Amino acid sequence: MEAWKKLCLLREIPPLGSRVVKSPKGDIAVFRTADDEVFALHDKCPHRGGPLSQGIVAGKAVACPMHGWKIGLDDGEAVAPDQGCARPFAVKVEDGAVWISL
Repeated sequence: MEAWKKLCLLREIPPLGSRVVKSPKGDIAVFRTADDEVFALHDKCPHRGGPLSQGIVAGKAVACPMHGWKIGLDDGEAVAPDQGCARPFAVKVEDGAVWISL
């Protein structure tokens, strides 16, 4: 059974931006795409641990601000030829609120 926690309102995450949430599992970056889709990843690039929350969102990927690695927002996987994964977390939007499952 998943335990959902309310994070914030969707409007509190800028389009093509992110918000960082502190958790017992480490910082989690919550991203919003131009189409108002929401994704959550561990806030560390698998390359050198850069803060993905400070990266640029394009489509369904974020570019790490340190070395430009592109990480898929839906699965956390680095885009080839890079390899590695930032742990994804389940998120949903209901009635304008963003929820996360830890």
